Amino acid sequence: MASHLVVRACPPFRVPGDPGVPRDLAATVDAAPALYPEPELERDSRSLLDRAELARARAMTPRTREDFLYGRLAQRRFAAGLLGVPASDLTAWYSCPRCGTGADISHGRPGYLLRGQAAPLLLSLSRAAGWTLLAGVVDPDPGEHLGIDVEDPARADFDGFDDVVLTPAEQRHLAGLVGIALLQGRARLWARKEAWLKMLGTGLQTAPDTLDVLAPTVNGRAGLRDLPPAETGLPADLVAAVALAVLP
Repeated sequence: MASHLVVRACPPFRVPGDPGVPRDLAATVDAAPALYPEPELERDSRSLLDRAELARARAMTPRTREDFLYGRLAQRRFAAGLLGVPASDLTAWYSCPRCGTGADISHGRPGYLLRGQAAPLLLSLSRAAGWTLLAGVVDPDPGEHLGIDVEDPARADFDGFDDVVLTPAEQRHLAGLVGIALLQGRARLWARKEAWLKMLGTGLQTAPDTLDVLAPTVNGRAGLRDLPPAETGLPADLVAAVALAVLP
């Protein structure tokens, strides 16, 4: 049976009182509220997050720390909802190709233990323009991997982007585009590359200009596609992609 992908977007996090807080941003999502009172953020973090996550947060600047805690709480609640268990039953269990896997790892591929056993769940998280995008697959097929990415086209507006990020075929594909159409085209390809590399677990150890992502099949393996705003809940000006495939 084909794996069922669940995708959810969380709106920009701001604690009340922050400069620039949009006062009309009162909407909430299942994963976490958009406006999160600072005392509740601290309380929930201490209650739900694990030692390694809290230690990593303590080393951050206040603004970055708040965003990090919000994202981790959103991801944990998202995972708990997919599994149908309390968020407090989960233990973070990250995996990094360089650092290993375990409770002392706070970065890399996300995962959780459920009452001491590996939770049957694939997860991926990405952030752009304040938005957090979460993806999950419950009871994945053996060998299946997941990667997701969201990008803000405004961040693709710099000289040298094409030479650093795009293959020759991709550069030809965008030839003739200008303005926002060019930035959206760049961001779309960058999101597809990031999603694919997250799925592989290699990240930018693979040079992005060597990875062609114009087609749904990459290096002979299918599983890459764009994610439209109607599926993600993201604003229309952001672009997103997902990679989901069985790897050898």
